[in-house]
Amino acid sequence: MNEMNRVYLYDTTLRDGAQTSGVDFTVADKCALARELDALGIDYVEGGWPGANPTDDAFFSDLPSLARARFTAFGMTRRPGRSAANDPGLNALLGSEAPAVCIVGKSWDFHVDVALAIPRDENLALIADSIAAIAARGREPLFDAEHFFDGYKANPDYALACVRSAYEAGARWIVLCDTNGGTLPHEIERIVTEVARSIPGERLGIHCHNDTENAVANSLAAVRAGARMIQGTLNGLGERCGNANLVSLLPTLMLKMGFETGVSHGNLTRLVHISRLLDERLNRAPNRHAPYVGEAAFAHKGGLHVSAVEKDPSSYEHIDPAQVGNRRHVLVSDQAGRSNILSRLREVGIVLSGDDPRIGRLVDLVKQREFEGFAYDGAEASFELLARRALGDVPDYFRLVSFRVLDERRWNLRGELVTLSEATTKVDVPGGAPGQPLMTVAEGNGPVNALDQALRKALIPVYPALEGLRLVDYKVRILTPQDGTKAVTRVMIESGDRAGNRWSTVGVSANIIDASFNALSDSITYCLYRAGARIDTATAVA
Repeated sequence: MNEMNRVYLYDTTLRDGAQTSGVDFTVADKCALARELDALGIDYVEGGWPGANPTDDAFFSDLPSLARARFTAFGMTRRPGRSAANDPGLNALLGSEAPAVCIVGKSWDFHVDVALAIPRDENLALIADSIAAIAARGREPLFDAEHFFDGYKANPDYALACVRSAYEAGARWIVLCDTNGGTLPHEIERIVTEVARSIPGERLGIHCHNDTENAVANSLAAVRAGARMIQGTLNGLGERCGNANLVSLLPTLMLKMGFETGVSHGNLTRLVHISRLLDERLNRAPNRHAPYVGEAAFAHKGGLHVSAVEKDPSSYEHIDPAQVGNRRHVLVSDQAGRSNILSRLREVGIVLSGDDPRIGRLVDLVKQREFEGFAYDGAEASFELLARRALGDVPDYFRLVSFRVLDERRWNLRGELVTLSEATTKVDVPGGAPGQPLMTVAEGNGPVNALDQALRKALIPVYPALEGLRLVDYKVRILTPQDGTKAVTRVMIESGDRAGNRWSTVGVSANIIDASFNALSDSITYCLYRAGARIDTATAVA
């Protein structure tokens, strides 16, 4: 591999992305996204700021295992007046299990003079001491030079002194930050070229905000000037106008500019999936017009365009949509994505030939279900079950006859307002008397938890594998808000087991409890299928 042709990718969705208005990641969200980024091939996954909030503390206390990406803890340089050894913030970073630590520091003399109110030489010492302390603990040090481009325009000598201080102290990456997003591509390219005369490009990174809609262009300009690491977020999440969008940067780097990244061309086909998975976890609709991954990115609406694209796709499609996991969408005669379905099936271990007649039926089924509101990009387990059921590969482990949920809101004896949920289920289970479903009743913390508990009462004696099943996360999205309280809802449930496996399922209905049951039922069925449960005439064994 030509190292100068290699661009490293640093994802900061879990921290910078969390600063987006309306975005609030749970620990489960962070774990799921970290695994997806690792599977994609991202080099660095910034998990957050240890010590800053309970969510980040909980996340760093039990980091999910990754195959190749390096977890990075984010923080700041030591504070003035404290040594690196006695700085609580720096020690919180070093106390985490993250193999890499990125610290942010001042590089604009104005901020050193006014915000820190310390001598400029002392700021250089803060940077050097902090980087050296990280390296001494065997961690990979990175330095984010905050407001670097503003600082360089005002005082290039001092801005360079700041980044050289980090470089000479042993920082693996010196990241030049366009913190307020106001720098333009031609300025980025000129300044990075000048910085690269002092610090090798293979040690330089770029971090751009999108306040002038130039974050992607600025990042590419920095790469043209020699920088070999890009920081960004999935779908461009970030405060104000967002950060550089890694979903757009990745295919542009690889397919347009010929650079190598940690993402293989095979994994690049996961791009649509991971982009939409993020939106599903945030309970928001994907941007249909997003470059590369949007539903409309390769859409053609009749007439001359369709005729031309059928004869020569390159006339209106700048890449083959399949390269990023997307598909051509002809609005007058929708073309189903057989290749997408085949790819998804291969991911779950189902290998079929492209001319298998069942593929066409499955494509039609997926399209119909997605029209009804199902979203399988964020619910891989439900997709696998849908596919395996279409292929006749999933046993009927149980059959729901009926369920009923009661909610009671009242004052208890202590004068506290409480809400109680009680669920009753009737389920046919293997080994039960024919025509006599098993009825169970359970209370829970909310209707979904009560349903879960009632089902477990009926099923665990038959399927012990369900003992380890737990619900990790629960999200509801309103699909038809114009219908008010009659709106159709989509429920996403994330589940896990004692071995650390995670999976997501989806249910859709105008009744939120019904939608929840559908997702819950898929979760239980998937757990049993993974465990290899089998059905006997007398009983079932997992």
